[in-house]
Amino acid sequence: MRPHLCLVFMLTLLPVFFAPAAAQNYPTRPIRVVVPYTPGGITDVTTRIVALELSKAVQQNVLVDNRPGANSILGVEIVSKASPDGYTLASVIAAHAANQTLYPKLPYDSIKSFAPVSLLATAPLIVCANPGLPAKDARELVALAKAKPGSLSFGSSGIGAAAHLTTELLMLNTGIRMTHVPYKGTAPALQALISGEIQLLLDTPSSLLPHVRSGKIKVLGMASEKRIAAAPDIPTLIETGVNVTGGTWVGWLAPAGSPRAAIDRLGREIGLILQRQDVRERCAQMGIDPVGSNPAEFERFLKEEVEKWAKVIRAAIVKVECSGQMFRFTGFIASARLGF
Repeated sequence: MRPHLCLVFMLTLLPVFFAPAAAQNYPTRPIRVVVPYTPGGITDVTTRIVALELSKAVQQNVLVDNRPGANSILGVEIVSKASPDGYTLASVIAAHAANQTLYPKLPYDSIKSFAPVSLLATAPLIVCANPGLPAKDARELVALAKAKPGSLSFGSSGIGAAAHLTTELLMLNTGIRMTHVPYKGTAPALQALISGEIQLLLDTPSSLLPHVRSGKIKVLGMASEKRIAAAPDIPTLIETGVNVTGGTWVGWLAPAGSPRAAIDRLGREIGLILQRQDVRERCAQMGIDPVGSNPAEFERFLKEEVEKWAKVIRAAIVKVECSGQMFRFTGFIASARLGF
């Protein structure tokens, strides 16, 4: 064999020889997880629980970087444009799936631009109100909203978040109208509820239960199929005669084209972490249900979520007006009823 042909042949074999070593050695430096929301919400809390344990498992720092803005689009875009090397991840929730329908000109594709890593956890939503609202449960909330159409306002961590769309579903299924006020995360929405700027907020138990127990806000029900261990005294909406359920989830994505070995390693380690009894107990106390799926399972789940929330968005006619990086909710007009 001629020398130059021999060299070419050997170069083609380099990936074969070194790929196993790369898989075994990953990661060799810190991993960055972008949380596209403010600190304190379920995305941030769940991410930090897993990041702490993952850093121990892989013996590298796993750094959490909060980058809120534009309903998670700003932070997720950073990850979509990052080097696909397994060292930059996005922590996303149901809003990521909804954005694919909400925004016709996203700077990325919610599915094609990413490599799914793992579905970390799911969580039901709890319905809370400002203490001054004259309703003690969901049935009375519906009656009040029907008596005064459009007079009540509800907040959310952003347009298209599971909390926002579940409230839209509540309005669709009960025939009531309320005004949506989106915020840049759970923390500012919660402060607006406490101050009375808004009257209603759906979010996760981990975000709202501490403030229910302190008396700053009151609870009207749990948007879950059954009561949860973290708050067994809180009835479901179904128990109070309002047939609506809703929840959110947290999952990690890497840029499309990231090394399969890195994705598989992360998915495997996350799965092991979320199977541990101490981690599961910690999550359960906050109303979070740990999952820890593999990449293929999360990919299927994400596609299903895109389709699911697209139906709600179209039925409720949820729209946003876009101007550069600024997004504004324009409201809804609906008469359909959905059975989610």
